[in-house]
Amino acid sequence: VEQLVESGGGSVQAGGSLTLSCAAAGYSYSSYCLGWFRQAPGKERELVAAIDNDDNTRYADSVKGRFAVSRDNGKNLVYLQMSSLKPEDTAMYYCAADDRWIGCPTVEANFRYWGQGTQVTVSS
Repeated sequence: VEQLVESGGGSVQAGGSLTLSCAAAGYSYSSYCLGWFRQAPGKERELVAAIDNDDNTRYADSVKGRFAVSRDNGKNLVYLQMSSLKPEDTAMYYCAADDRWIGCPTVEANFRYWGQGTQVTVSS
């Protein structure tokens, strides 16, 4: 994976929805774990959702039932569908990838490749 580029961020009112996309360029990432992280001002970056090459998914407790991660290997895309958004979901959202592990890691340091991020702002 040479480059990850996120898109789809923006501003939305509480209760609304957004879908983030992450495009990988330079290589097929069908064998990679793909993760979505977020970082709010003054807080540490946290794993939001991840999907491995067998389409197994994991979610942070705070987003279970509201967010869904999916991938399209043919298009080299990974998505994060976010619904019932809350002001506390406001953060910069990052796409990350790695292929060294069985399944998906949960630690930021275990993802080698990162996008530049896309801002999500949820107003009350």
